[in-house]
Amino acid sequence: MNTSPTSVTLHLTNTTAQDVLHVARHDIQVDISAEVSEKLAEVRTHIDALAASETPVYGISTGFGALATRHIAPADRAKLQRSLIRSHAAGMGAPVEREVVRALMFLRAKTLASGRTGVRPVVLETMVALLNAGITPVVREYGSLGCSGDLAPLSHCALVLMGEGEATDKHGVNRPVPELLAEAGITPLELAEKEGLALVNGTDGMLGMLLMALADLDDLADIADVSAAMSVEAQFGTDQVFRPELHEPLRPHPGQALSAANMFGALQGSQVVASHREGDGRVQDAYSLRCSPQVTGAVRDTITHARMVATRELAAAIDNPVVLPSGEVSSNGNFHGAPVAYVLDFLAIAVADLGSIAERRTDRMLDPARSRDLPAFLADDPGVDSGMMIAQYTQAGLVAENKRLAVPASVDSIPSSAMQEDHVSLGWHAARKLRTAVDNLRRVLTIELVVASRALDLRKPLTPAPITGAVHEVIRSKVAGPGEDRFLSAELEAAYELLADGTVISALHHAQGK
Repeated sequence: MNTSPTSVTLHLTNTTAQDVLHVARHDIQVDISAEVSEKLAEVRTHIDALAASETPVYGISTGFGALATRHIAPADRAKLQRSLIRSHAAGMGAPVEREVVRALMFLRAKTLASGRTGVRPVVLETMVALLNAGITPVVREYGSLGCSGDLAPLSHCALVLMGEGEATDKHGVNRPVPELLAEAGITPLELAEKEGLALVNGTDGMLGMLLMALADLDDLADIADVSAAMSVEAQFGTDQVFRPELHEPLRPHPGQALSAANMFGALQGSQVVASHREGDGRVQDAYSLRCSPQVTGAVRDTITHARMVATRELAAAIDNPVVLPSGEVSSNGNFHGAPVAYVLDFLAIAVADLGSIAERRTDRMLDPARSRDLPAFLADDPGVDSGMMIAQYTQAGLVAENKRLAVPASVDSIPSSAMQEDHVSLGWHAARKLRTAVDNLRRVLTIELVVASRALDLRKPLTPAPITGAVHEVIRSKVAGPGEDRFLSAELEAAYELLADGTVISALHHAQGK
């Protein structure tokens, strides 16, 4: 069922993470409330008064960054704004994903709507019109140091508002910007005092990527619980270590308790588990099976912490200088991305470890010395057939890459702007590598699900539990069961799409009664 709204309205405050996801991923239209338009017009009067004053004010009548000591004459200020955007739109590399750019733009629009940046209403209106027309500025991979905001990415967006730069239409086709704006009935902006800075001074790119990663990881944590349960089931592991009395009462980490409950619930009604409950000589399962709730639970608690930071950042109005309620315009350092950068890096560490334990569970199913009587590599005719051997190689390669991506970006800093910006967050880089890590994790869990599904087939006539069985059935909708070796890459990609498009998580939640 599609529960997306028909539009999202910008108010002075209270934009939600769900609003960002609706606009970034589902092209939901954006409206501007009347209170926002009134507030922007009111606050702009303070900027106009300062612009008319002979006293230099940073961002209004001066240069920027290390050039802030120069007073700019009124006749040159429109040129100053154009020059700022053109020079700062200096990104290089491949274009970033459309959803990232839309999140970036919407979050900047959210801050413009706060009334703390001093822009005219027309600036916000033009930004929103661009979003609603499906016009997406081309933002390049490299250019942001995550301090003074995501300067280059936001400048590429601001350049399109001016009728310049690069952009694609709603179909993703790169077309001349003047043509795109004319087709949408959008008049290019001529920026006035303060407006250039207001368009580029924010943590919007890294925050947008954080919010989308959190949404993805919520689902992947649930999928990791069921993939772990399927591996436990397939390897004749026990469900008893997941009983609730062994978790929250003894070790009250909320994430661990939830993951243990998910795994215990997923294994209820399993003929496979019941078949060896009595007379099984194994005393304990391996850590990768027994400790799955502890690891996935720690990931969940890291997600919770990161969401707290993201929620606070979403409530922020970041600009430099900023307009205070008194009308005072004051410089500040709120554009520094450290709070967001740290949790982006924390999540990359958690993602790497979650993939690592999933790979260990997968490898156990392929080794006849540890798999409890499953054929080597789950092959139809081991020796003639290789079965799932190289699927685990692929999984191991993804896990290895995620370990490299877990090296934090936020501990690094490269001074810039003639040492004026001498400590930067590199939050954009932390966000970019987290996006890759999250997608790699999705592929790692895909392979575990495919391998566990084949292992469960090899346990027939014993049947899996209703919940693990429901996920097994989804995998079987695109991937055939055991048999002679066949082209495996296509099957793995088909299974990956079931995770990427939400089919698996929907089936899982339905089976769980959520």
